[in-house]
Amino acid sequence: MTGFAPIPAEFEADDNGFFGEYGGAELPPFLVEPMAEVRRAYAEARRDPEYLREYEQLLKKYVGRPSPLYFAENLTRSLGGAKVYLKREDLNHTGSHKINHCLGEALLAKRMGKTTLIAETGAGQHGVALATAAALVGLKCEIHMGSIDVVKQHSNVVRMQLLGAKVVTVDEGGRSLKEAVDSAFAVYAENYDEYFFAIGSVVGPDPFPSMVRDFQSVVGREAREQILEAEGRLPDALVAAVGGGSNAMGLFTEFLADESVKIYGVEPAGEGLHTQRHAATMSLGEPGTLHGMRTVVLQDAEGAPAPVHSIASGLDYPGVGPQHAYLRSIGRVEYVAADDAQTIAAFQRLARTEGILPALESSHALAWVNELAPKLPQDAIIVANLSGRGDKDVDFVASWIEEHSA
Repeated sequence: MTGFAPIPAEFEADDNGFFGEYGGAELPPFLVEPMAEVRRAYAEARRDPEYLREYEQLLKKYVGRPSPLYFAENLTRSLGGAKVYLKREDLNHTGSHKINHCLGEALLAKRMGKTTLIAETGAGQHGVALATAAALVGLKCEIHMGSIDVVKQHSNVVRMQLLGAKVVTVDEGGRSLKEAVDSAFAVYAENYDEYFFAIGSVVGPDPFPSMVRDFQSVVGREAREQILEAEGRLPDALVAAVGGGSNAMGLFTEFLADESVKIYGVEPAGEGLHTQRHAATMSLGEPGTLHGMRTVVLQDAEGAPAPVHSIASGLDYPGVGPQHAYLRSIGRVEYVAADDAQTIAAFQRLARTEGILPALESSHALAWVNELAPKLPQDAIIVANLSGRGDKDVDFVASWIEEHSA
C-alpha cells in the first residue's frame, strides 16, 4: 500500500481549498453542509489504510494498472526529433483515465452511506467509468449529458445504459458539458442525502479539485518510475490535454517540483482563437466563478460563461481546474492550444504510425507533440498522456475528414 504521495506545499491547496487566488467553495447556503460532509469524509478516507488498500487493489486487479509507458518509435522517427513516450491510459478498463477517480469516488460514496452516484459527462468516458464503478460497488448511477454529446457519443450512451445507469439528456443552453454539470448539480441539490456528486475532473468546489487530482496522481507516479527505468533520467517535457484538467494533473503532479521538466497543457483552439468557436480558457479567459470554484472562465460581455466549442466533447468546457489556473499564474506550466485541424491530423498520424486510435481529447496533446518534438534534439524525451482510446470518436472523425476534404 502506497497511498497518496505528499505534495510540496507550494503546489497544494490551503485549508480553504485555494491554490493562490483560485479554488475555494463558493456555494449556495443549502450546499455548504453537503460539501463539508464530503470534505470530512475524504479527509478521513485518504488516511484510512483499509480504504486505500481496497482502492489500490482495484486499480491493480480490476483496472489493470500499471498502464504501460510506451516508446512510440515510429512516431518518433516520423517527427525527426525528441523521443516520444505515451502513457497508455487508453488501455485501462473502460478505455480512459477516468476509471482512476471514479473508483475512488464510488468507494467514498459507499463509505458515506449514499445510494446513488450522480455526475455529468461530455465525451462519455467519465459516465462509462462511473457507471462501471457503480455496478461494481453496488450503487445506482445517474448521468447527465448534453444532447449534442448524446448524439456525438452514442456508443458511450449505450454502454452507460447497459451498465445500469440512467442517462439524462440535457437540452438547455449550449447542450454540452457545462449544461450537463448545471443539470446534475440541480438534481444533487435536491437529493444530497442519498446522492453523491462524482465530479468528473479537477473542477468544482473544494475538496473535488484536490480529491480528483489525488486519485489521478497514480498516472504520474507510474510514469516517473517507468521513464527512470527506461531512460535512466526524467523527461525533458510532459504534455497533456486540458479541459477541466484531470488527466493533465494526474501526469503533472509527480513532476511539479522538478524544475528541469517543462510541462505543457494543451487546450482546444477549435476553429481558431480568432473565432467564437473554441474552448481555449487559459488563452482567452478571465478570472471568474464557475460551478462553485474561483478559476479562469471564458465569459461573454455580461460576464456569464461563454458558449464554447471543441471537436473533443470532453474538452468542451468554459472553465478549468483551479490548480491549473494557479500553475499558470506562477509560470510552472505553459498552456498552449491546438485547433481542430491539427487535432485530426494528430489522430491520423498516430493511427498510421503506431496503429493506435487516440481519443480526440488526447489528440490535442499529440498535436502539440507534433509541434514540439521536431524542435528538440534526438536525445530529448517527451512523455505525453494518451488519456483515452478513440473508438468512441471514429465515426465523427470519418465525417469530419469527409466534410473537410470536399
